[in-house]
Amino acid sequence: MRRHSACLAYDLSMAHYILTPFGSAGDVNPFIWLGSLLKARGHEVEIITAPMFRESAERAGLAFTAIGDEAEMMAMLHHPDLWLPWRGTMLVFKYGAKFIRPSFDMIAERVQKSEAAVPRAQVVLVSPFQPFAARIAREKFHVPLVTVHLQPACIFSAHDMPLLIPGTEFVNSLPVWIKHFMLSIPNPAVRPFLSMLRRVCAEEGVTPPRRPLAEWMHSPDANLALFPEWFAAPQPDWPPRTHTIGFPLEDLRAQFTLPADLQAWLAAGDKPVLLSPGTGNAQAKIFFQASLDACKQIGVRALCGTRFPDQLPAPLPSFARQFDYLPFSALLPHVKTVVHHGGIGTLSQALAAGVPQLVMPMAHDQPDNAQRLRRLGVGESLAPKHFTADRVAEKLRRLMSNQNVAEACARVALLCKANDAASKAIRVLEDAALE
Repeated sequence: MRRHSACLAYDLSMAHYILTPFGSAGDVNPFIWLGSLLKARGHEVEIITAPMFRESAERAGLAFTAIGDEAEMMAMLHHPDLWLPWRGTMLVFKYGAKFIRPSFDMIAERVQKSEAAVPRAQVVLVSPFQPFAARIAREKFHVPLVTVHLQPACIFSAHDMPLLIPGTEFVNSLPVWIKHFMLSIPNPAVRPFLSMLRRVCAEEGVTPPRRPLAEWMHSPDANLALFPEWFAAPQPDWPPRTHTIGFPLEDLRAQFTLPADLQAWLAAGDKPVLLSPGTGNAQAKIFFQASLDACKQIGVRALCGTRFPDQLPAPLPSFARQFDYLPFSALLPHVKTVVHHGGIGTLSQALAAGVPQLVMPMAHDQPDNAQRLRRLGVGESLAPKHFTADRVAEKLRRLMSNQNVAEACARVALLCKANDAASKAIRVLEDAALE
């Protein structure tokens, strides 16, 4: 890896950071937060991601380049496999395969432009592991790469196996050598993008990994884990140069204010239950119906968060309200509990607000996140097949009345407030520019 001392043409005071997040708002917002931190330090920052995030990035003062087609992403969000274990992960990898070549080309153009400039700033790539375009660029151009892991489920450890499929909790009780063997088996979820990954590697003269997840999921330069050690403790087999910095708690609060009519509704009665199946979830009719029926049973108001209001019953019950997107850091202090999908963004905001959580984990990292909530004593979960109005009502009553849960929520909220994720993130990102 190139070092600044070897080439005085580099501008040591400023680096060019290229951020390439992939996914929904919960995946992209932390990168906007990282970009804002870097820009405030005087660095050049560009975000390359789906077009729907242009406004949020540009409001934060960041250069933005769109990649992909919004209609195509919407089609994926409505695909029936998206929220199923394994099949949903395979769908995401299949979708991501389409962006390996265009993402690499955009990164390559910027690296080559920087190389031609004198003096020039060091390029630093900041990316989640998928869809591996940034890793190809690292191998080809020898520029540093910081891989960002938003959730513990991205770090496979034989000492703390992530729970990816509900019902497999027993795996962590097996001997470590058996778990090491299990982790050595190629993951079938990556098959949809293997051919494209190998094709782009071949075209660029880069040796492809035999096992992409095992060999390329973590950067040799630095890995930024956006969660605290009390949520997922570092393990002996974690990749080198992995830094747990804490939850970013970024929800673009500075760009939004709670609407006046919503503020009036919140002030007009008891705190409501927040229902939020995820910003990218367009298939949550059962979730909303069961949750609303449960709220009616126990006599509490409900606040429904979704960008797809056609999922809600029409008309909406008189005790409920709906919103498209609002910053949870501003909203959660006004609710008594939150029912959600187990996404790391919603989960971390609720932890910071000290609000009990009921999770309906479906796929991806959600089962593992839900398990960690249960370990902390701040929430409970229900599998989709058990997510009925009666069971949701029972869980909500227990969460809202249990003093042990209230004390655990308060304790964890203090831990969230004590963490200085921003300064830790900057240190890792700027150190990477010195490699």
